[in-house]
Amino acid sequence: MTVERSPEQDSAHPPQNGSRTPDERRRRRLKLARNAARVVCAILALLVLAWLVLYITKGRFLKRPFESLASSASGRTVKVAGDFQFYFDIIDARFLAERLTLSNPSWASRPNFFEARHISARIETIPLLFGKRRAEWLVLDGGKVDAEWDRQRRNTWTFGDPNRKGEPFLWPVIGRAQVTNTEVRFVDPLLFLHTDIKVGDIASGGQRIDGRVPFTGTGTLRSRPFTVDGSILSPNATVRFGPTRFEMRTRQGQTRMDVDGRLPAATQIEGSDLNLKVRGPNIRLLFDLLGVAAPDTRAYAFTSKLTKVGGEWRFTRLNGRYGASDLHGRMTISIPKDRVFIDAALESNLVDIIDVGPFIGYEPQALATKGVQAAVKQAGATPRILPDAPLRIESIRGFDAHILYRVKDFRNPKFPISNVNLVFDLDNSLLKLSPFSFDIASGHLASDIVIDARNPAVVTDYDIRLSPTPMGKLLAGFGVSDNGTTGTVKARIKLRGTGNTLRDSLGTSNGRVAFILPRGTFWTQYVQLSEFDIGTFVQKMFEDKLKKPVEINCGLIAFTVRNGVAAADPILIDTSKNVMVAKGGFSFKDESLDMNFRADSKKFSLFSGQSPVGIKGYFAQPGIDVISPELLARGGAGIALGAVATPFAALLAFVDPGDAKAAACGPILDGARASAMRTAKGKPRKDIGTERDNAKQAGDRKQPKSLAKSLID
Repeated sequence: MTVERSPEQDSAHPPQNGSRTPDERRRRRLKLARNAARVVCAILALLVLAWLVLYITKGRFLKRPFESLASSASGRTVKVAGDFQFYFDIIDARFLAERLTLSNPSWASRPNFFEARHISARIETIPLLFGKRRAEWLVLDGGKVDAEWDRQRRNTWTFGDPNRKGEPFLWPVIGRAQVTNTEVRFVDPLLFLHTDIKVGDIASGGQRIDGRVPFTGTGTLRSRPFTVDGSILSPNATVRFGPTRFEMRTRQGQTRMDVDGRLPAATQIEGSDLNLKVRGPNIRLLFDLLGVAAPDTRAYAFTSKLTKVGGEWRFTRLNGRYGASDLHGRMTISIPKDRVFIDAALESNLVDIIDVGPFIGYEPQALATKGVQAAVKQAGATPRILPDAPLRIESIRGFDAHILYRVKDFRNPKFPISNVNLVFDLDNSLLKLSPFSFDIASGHLASDIVIDARNPAVVTDYDIRLSPTPMGKLLAGFGVSDNGTTGTVKARIKLRGTGNTLRDSLGTSNGRVAFILPRGTFWTQYVQLSEFDIGTFVQKMFEDKLKKPVEINCGLIAFTVRNGVAAADPILIDTSKNVMVAKGGFSFKDESLDMNFRADSKKFSLFSGQSPVGIKGYFAQPGIDVISPELLARGGAGIALGAVATPFAALLAFVDPGDAKAAACGPILDGARASAMRTAKGKPRKDIGTERDNAKQAGDRKQPKSLAKSLID
C-alpha cells in the first residue's frame, strides 16, 4: 500500500542529498542581491557623503594630508601657508592653494622650485586615470618658477632622487589659463644660458580675448645679453585644447630673431607650427650664441618653418641670403649626449667669391669694399695674402655636425666654377671637408681636407686633385685665348702642416705640388714671353707677328715642400722650339718668390737674350726680373764687339746656337721628381738643378742660414 505525503510533510523533510528546491535557490539569490544592493547603496551613500562633505567643506581639512603625501611623492617639501581646497565638482577635481611652495633640491641656487600667491585648477579626473594630465582651466597669480640645470645634468623639475639625471619637462595640457604677475627663471650652465621672464597675463583656449597677452624678459647667452618679448594669443571662438597663436621677438646686439605661428596648446611646444625670421650683420654672431663655430659673413637674412619634435628643433623650407649669395635647404639642431649636433642639407643657386673669402679667414666687409686688395696685409715691409684668422678650436670642440652643401654657380671674374659639392663632417674636434669638389673650366677639382684639432697642435692634411682641364678656359681671365689653345693641365697638391691658421699650416707643411701639361698648344697675347725668348718676343711684338701659338710637347711644374719651403722638383717644359727650365722655389713662411726661368732654343736664333728671367717678390706682389746680370753681361759684350768691329757684330752676343736637349715626356707625364728626368736620348738632365740646390735658393731668402740648412737636410 502506498502512503501519500502532503506538501507540508515534504517541506519539513528536505531531501537527504543536500539539494535545494528551485524555490529555495530563488529565495537565496534574492537575498544575496538584496544584501549586495545594501552594500552598494552604503558605498554610494558614503561616497555621496564624502563628496558632500568635501563639497561643503571644500576639502580644507585635507591640507595636512596633501602636504604629507605630496612631499613624500616628490621628495621635496610642499607647504600651503594659506587657504587650501580640494573637492570634486561633479566628477572633475577642483584644486586651490594660497601661498603654495614646492622646494628645490639642495644643489639649486634658490630654495623653491615653485611658489604661488594663488593657484587654482579644474583637473579632468577620467583622463588622469589613464596617465594624461589635462586641466580644463588654470588660474595662477604671483607665481615664481625656478627652472635650473646643473653641470651634472640634474634639473629642478625632475622629482625623486635629487641626484637623478634630469628629464625633459612635460607641460600639462591646459584648456584655459589666466596667469598674472608671474616670473620664470631658467638657467642652463651647459648652454651658458640665464633668462628671467615676466608674464603679465596669459590666456589660452576657449575664452574670448581682445588684444595681446604679453611677456617680456632679459637674459644672457654665452655672456652676451639679450632681450625677449612676445605674446600668447588665443583667437576668438577657439576650440578647447586647440591651437594657440604665438609670437616672440629676441634681440642680441644687431642680431634679430622673430618667431610667430601656432602652438598645439598654450603650454606645448612639441609639434608646433612656427615661422622664423632671423637677420643680422654677420651670421657668426648668431651661431656664437649656440657655441657653434661659423664663418664670418656679410649681412644676412633668412626665413624658415620651425617645429620641435622630440629633442630636435627642425628648420625646414629655409630660404635667404648672405651678402650677394643665396642659401636654402633644411637644418636640424639637437643635443644628443649633451653636445650640440647640427644636421643640414643646404643649397645655393649663386655664390659670390666675396662671400667665400671669410670661410678661409678674410674679412668680409673689407673684401666687399676693396676687393682682392683687402686680402693683402703688411707684416712690416712684407706684404701678406695668406689668411691668419685662427681656427676657433674651443668652439668646434663644443659641437658636432654633418652638413651637405651644394652650389650651382659661382661668381668669379677669373675662374669659371660651378657644381660645388661639399660634405662637412665634425666629430669630436675632427673636421673633414670630404669630399669637396667642383667643376672648373670644363675640368673637375676634387679634394679631401682633414683638420685634426683633438690635440693642442692642430694638424691639417690637404689632398687636392685637378683632372685634365683646358688651359684656354682655365686661364681665360689672365689673357689666354681659348681659340688656339688646346693644351690641358692636371694637378695634385698633397700637403700636411701644423697650426691653427691657414698660414701656419702651410708654413709648416711637408708634401708635394705638381702640375702636368700634356701635349697641346698654348696661345696668348704674350705667347713668346711664355717661352722667355726675349729677343724674339721684342722683335715680333713690334712687327705685330704674334700669331702662332706655342706647341707644348709636355711639361711639369712640380715642387717638393719641406717645412713650408717649396723647391722646384722639377720645372721642365718641352715645346717645339724651346726647353724651358726653372730653379728656385717659394716659401709659405714669408710668402716670398725666388725662381729663375730659362729657355734654351732647340733651333738657331739670331736674337735671343738666352738669360734667366726671375720671378721675385711675394705672393701678393710678384714681379718679373728680365734684366738679369747674365743679360747685362751679354749686352756689355755686345757693346764691346760693336765698338771694335761693326754694329752688326754686336748681335753675335745674342746668338743662340740651338743646342737645347729635348725632354723625355714619360717621366714628365708621370709627375716624377727631378732625379728621374731624362733627355729624349735617355740621358739624365743636368739643367734642372737638384732639390737640395733649389731648396737652398728658396729657403735662403730672408731666412737664417741654420733654418735654410735644416730645410735642405
